[in-house]
Amino acid sequence: MSKISHDSETPADGKQVISAVAFIHRSMNNKFEVFLPKRAKTKKFLPDVFEMPGGHIDFGEDIIVGLKREIMEEFGMTVRIGDPFACFTYINKVKGSHSIEVIYFGQFIDELENITINPDDHSEFGWFSRDFLTSNKELMRANAEAASVNTDEDDQDRELNAILKGFDLLEGQNPNTASAVN
Repeated sequence: MSKISHDSETPADGKQVISAVAFIHRSMNNKFEVFLPKRAKTKKFLPDVFEMPGGHIDFGEDIIVGLKREIMEEFGMTVRIGDPFACFTYINKVKGSHSIEVIYFGQFIDELENITINPDDHSEFGWFSRDFLTSNKELMRANAEAASVNTDEDDQDRELNAILKGFDLLEGQNPNTASAVN
């Protein structure tokens, strides 16, 4: 029996899994940027791809408490969580599960220089503008058939589309939602 090294590999055949992620943003030179870590190459599910930070919510765990826990575990950072603004689903063929991913606004409370990454989870991170991500979509694309129920291009870009929606909301289309951070 092989050793399971990541939660994204823990078998969950036929189960639904709830994941929460945060659109952690900041403003630099009057432009919004989003924090995206790059998944470790050793991960079997979506290796070497930039993603929004977060993870699986434990059975019975409050979703916001779980999201804060995941960010603390993976980056050693305290985060303020705001309103949810997007949700999508996918099949994780490695786990055999159907995942429901809920995206929340978030901001780091701790100083940014305190961000640490666990090499088992991520290899690097960056702050990215809408323009950069739109011009470099491949950063967020992965072996889409490993993550998708469908394989059309729109389906492959669900996380990127959620990030772009987050930028839309921050840039004034719905400022009440964007600024609501607990």
